[in-house]
Amino acid sequence: MMSDWQELERKYFMRTFDRTPLTLVRGQGARVRDDKGREYLDFVGGWAVNSLGHCHPAVAAAVTEQVHTLIQTSNQFYTIPQVRLAELLVRNSCLDRVFFCNSGAEANEGAVKLARRYGKRYLNGAYEVITAIGSFHGRTLAMVAASGQAKHQQPYLPLPAGFINVEYDNVEAIKAATTDRVCAVMLEPVQGEGGVNIPHDGYLAGVRAWCDQRGILFILDEIQTGMGRTGTLFAYQQYGVEPDIMTLAKGLGGGVPIGAVLAKERASVFSPGEHGSTFGGNPLACAAGYATLKFMLDNNTPENAGRVGRYFISRLDDMKQRFPFIVQVRGRGLLVAMEFGGDIAQSVTAACLERGLLVNRVKPNALRFMPPLIIGEDEVDEAVGILEQALSGTAVQED
Repeated sequence: MMSDWQELERKYFMRTFDRTPLTLVRGQGARVRDDKGREYLDFVGGWAVNSLGHCHPAVAAAVTEQVHTLIQTSNQFYTIPQVRLAELLVRNSCLDRVFFCNSGAEANEGAVKLARRYGKRYLNGAYEVITAIGSFHGRTLAMVAASGQAKHQQPYLPLPAGFINVEYDNVEAIKAATTDRVCAVMLEPVQGEGGVNIPHDGYLAGVRAWCDQRGILFILDEIQTGMGRTGTLFAYQQYGVEPDIMTLAKGLGGGVPIGAVLAKERASVFSPGEHGSTFGGNPLACAAGYATLKFMLDNNTPENAGRVGRYFISRLDDMKQRFPFIVQVRGRGLLVAMEFGGDIAQSVTAACLERGLLVNRVKPNALRFMPPLIIGEDEVDEAVGILEQALSGTAVQED
């Protein structure tokens, strides 16, 4: 007799997620199956985590070998997978040093701690970090304070001090907020959880120039945009800027939890004992990360994401001409959003699910698409066909 997994979840799990009524049990590439045997095309991708798709052979082989070799030692000792991944990241980025952790929130915590340590050493104790309204940097208390979204902040007031939220895509707002207490500016190159908000071309360059002028650090949160998601290995490469500190997670492990803080040599100011992580950089996660990154580099995966992403956006733009309630299509690579004139995203999500397509309601009036970076135009055509049927359905029109 099949268990009612959803009922058991409601009985035992804290009420922290508003889940889609679907129990997934198996995945391969861009497709998953539920506990009833039905197949779905996955354009959620573990919230941009499954960069190479579900159970990619390169990641599965690396994890299988590592789980039979060495899983965890702590950072009291050297391990080979950790060093190999660190070297590959440094050689393929503009950064010089790496610290590994377990998630994006931890990576951003580490980046802020590093910036504060820099401020204490070189900026007369400056500790404040400027972030953007609409941003999302994680769910620890400090990162809730950093994230410029009141809906995440309100339940946990009072929040930790040290963060200033200003308007996104506005260099002058950052300048106006900068005082002698500020040690860094932290931004997403493209705001993911905020709705796939893309800044104008000169924004990041303007912020970089301001940080240089003031002698403060520029942190880029590439948790969602990094690892090929936007069409280059890292999104900063498209904007002609280099961060002092960059954070990664999500797609870095190809489905296995891992996060990373990367820093320029001058910003790498931690001393032994000032930061750490029990599980951070464990051999299992680093083996997965190395296999993921190596495959991406060897197979031009970011280039595929850029090419297929442009095709996907063009198909969605064509659809916009046929559905007047679609207000905007926007995206970079395979991080894409469709915004509606009304709050119909939940109805569209449900209609897509019914037809075999998984999408993400990032806002009441917007969908987000984060498919695996290895998909082709055939999968895009299939997804667009289902989405068009969903938008034509009565469940949407009645809203």
